[in-house]
Amino acid sequence: MAESPPTETATSIAAGYAFDAPALELGSVVLAGTAYPSARVRIPLGMLNRHGLIAGATGTGKTKTLQLLTEQLSAAGVPVVVADIKGDLSGLASPAQPSDRVAERARDTGDDWQPAGFPVEFLALGGLGSGVPVRATMTSFGPLLLAKVLDLNQTQESSLALIFHYADSAGLALLDLKDLRALIQYLTSEEGQDALKGIGGLSKATAGVILRALITLENNGGEAFFGEPEWEPADLIRTDGDGRGVISALELSAVQDKPRMFSTFLMWLLADLFSELPEVGDLDKPKLVFFFDEAHLLFSDASKAFLEQLTQTVRLVRSKGIGIFFVTQVPADVPDSVLGQLGNRIQHALRAFTPDDASNLAKAVRTYPKTASYDLAELLTQLGIGEAVVTVLSERGAPTPVAWTRLRAPRSLMAQLDPARQTQAVSGSPLLAKYGTPIDRESAYEKLAARLATDEPAEAAAPTEPAEAATDEPEERPRPRQDEPAGRAPAEHAGQSRGGAVADVLGSPAFTSFARSAATVLGREITRSLFGTARRRRR
Repeated sequence: MAESPPTETATSIAAGYAFDAPALELGSVVLAGTAYPSARVRIPLGMLNRHGLIAGATGTGKTKTLQLLTEQLSAAGVPVVVADIKGDLSGLASPAQPSDRVAERARDTGDDWQPAGFPVEFLALGGLGSGVPVRATMTSFGPLLLAKVLDLNQTQESSLALIFHYADSAGLALLDLKDLRALIQYLTSEEGQDALKGIGGLSKATAGVILRALITLENNGGEAFFGEPEWEPADLIRTDGDGRGVISALELSAVQDKPRMFSTFLMWLLADLFSELPEVGDLDKPKLVFFFDEAHLLFSDASKAFLEQLTQTVRLVRSKGIGIFFVTQVPADVPDSVLGQLGNRIQHALRAFTPDDASNLAKAVRTYPKTASYDLAELLTQLGIGEAVVTVLSERGAPTPVAWTRLRAPRSLMAQLDPARQTQAVSGSPLLAKYGTPIDRESAYEKLAARLATDEPAEAAAPTEPAEAATDEPEERPRPRQDEPAGRAPAEHAGQSRGGAVADVLGSPAFTSFARSAATVLGREITRSLFGTARRRRR
């Protein structure tokens, strides 16, 4: 069937997307239900670090849109990080199968569609899944993000920040859950209760709440998330031998019942990148694009401090060459302070079945530029699957005309990859040797137990300047976990249980002395970023 020539309106809309610079192809302009393949809708590649929003009700095609953008970014040499909550995005690694439906969509969008697979690195949060494990240390994760995971109130959050401040100042490395529990128990013990008195103190009631929350986190699998080897930001910014950007697909299906954990862990990755990457300003293409699926989980019940830091990170990370797309159901899921920074909008269909739905629809309409081409309030409830209302930033930073868009079909498999192929891909990953085996090196818990066992003499002065913390590389190479880790051997060989040894250590004068002197004997400075995260400085 011959293509209908575009109407004057369709031509006018498409003119707003006729960029000279490289761009990602979204699809074609639609008017009154008719798609015009030659009227193309696109996003300038250089504007991807101005961030974006992909929104729409369940089943309207958000994941396929994410897949479409990810494929083209990879082909353009831009690495991508995606949260794969249901496993659907694993199909990016395999070419799609031709079908009549795909052929029809290709005709509607003027797409010379060819199946293609892309380089995917499969990751798993804490190793809970088949991918390469992604972990963080407690010290690196920091108090603000941890407070979000633990669902603490503002008073408890400030107390947790005080605990981390003390650990940083005293040079106590917090690598996993047991390190943090040990420190909290010390700071509420008879020997340690005065340590924080001069800077606010820590009540036993608040400490008890935090300890109980940590136990709940551990029982829900949180112990796997914290520890070493810790993930390095550089391993997210890679290209393959053909120059295509590597897609880091963080497998979350094994932890989808822990939404607060995985959404906050994604934020840690972003904050980590922000603190490590240099300023680069505006680039021809971003260094990395990050997709936050189920973005509402980041913002629900978030503290004021968390939202302020998130807003500031989104605002500033652009200059590091990083683009962020939030993927959620309605724009109202994203706070106005963040929504105002998302220059690229792809809005799939919304529902208006309830008064709340109607309110969200009205809010969504107000976030778009005015248009005489469409009745947006009506259109947003009538969009078909794989259609969206689009406006992006042009090369000069101005919003493009609102375009009802029929989106192109992804070139990769729009389903889960065969598990055997995914397992094979993971086993062949160069990152598996680096991150695959957990490490339990000496940290706060083990060092304190060892000091007590050797009866080292006390030092009188308490640490007064923040700073040098034990997050350096150890003297000896870290060793994988064994049945009896060497750092715990002194107490356990003395016939004590782990819990008894900790209690004795935390209540002893030797421990008080060690905590006070740690800053002078352990060599590492802790500096914290906007989100309170910390990184080890590389030698």
